[in-house]
Amino acid sequence: MSPSTAKSRAASAGRPGGQPAGKPSREQRREEKQRRRAAKGPGFLGQIKQVFRMTRETEPNIGWWMLLIGLAVLAVFLLIGLLTGNWITWLLIGLPFAVLSASFFLSRRAERAAFARIEDQPGAAGAALSSLRRGWIVEDQPAAMDPRTRDLVFRAVGRPGVVLVTEGPSGRVDKLVTKERRRIGPVIQNVPIHVLKTGKGEGQVPLRELSKRMNKLETKLTKQEVQTVHRRISTLGNRLPIPKGVDPMRARPDRRAMRGR
Repeated sequence: MSPSTAKSRAASAGRPGGQPAGKPSREQRREEKQRRRAAKGPGFLGQIKQVFRMTRETEPNIGWWMLLIGLAVLAVFLLIGLLTGNWITWLLIGLPFAVLSASFFLSRRAERAAFARIEDQPGAAGAALSSLRRGWIVEDQPAAMDPRTRDLVFRAVGRPGVVLVTEGPSGRVDKLVTKERRRIGPVIQNVPIHVLKTGKGEGQVPLRELSKRMNKLETKLTKQEVQTVHRRISTLGNRLPIPKGVDPMRARPDRRAMRGR
């Protein structure tokens, strides 16, 4: 045996398990794999589990409802199969539809659960605006606020015009709305300004219905005009400090969870 071979074997024997130099051990490879998996985030099934757990906190019977819906869809396809004399084929066709129906039901309930979580948090109205579809320009920070009462006014610009979304008692936020109207009015003349008051009181819009109500507003502007209006309002700036405890970014619901994916 040559001296170099003997030295290499001796060095290898001096390490645990005789691991060659420069090659990571099994434990190191396992730890690296776990780190990569944690950095990548949960996969599709992991996201579904998270959505299900979040929804079950507010609706404990969500699992039974999903099972009932899935079985009902399968029963329909099975009935069609029995009438056509090929129930096995129709049952196989119905399986993905049953899963899809249960998943759709879960996503809708998850959306309600997400809004229920943020409903009483400061900045919840701004967080609800994050569920708007494309075509809207939503500002993260409040456009107006009352530091004493912590009432807020958020602003969104879309094809219906400018929408002011309030957070606070209806009678108390009127002063903030009037002030914001006077501030932005001169730079967006002839552009409609809508006001939607969020809350649970009479005449207020629940958070989960806010995006639906805004999308039903009549279209008045083109896409190019929406950008122009937004730029004009942006020139006014927003020098208002956010009160302590109001963080619209932290109050945002999980959009992936709301969609179930």
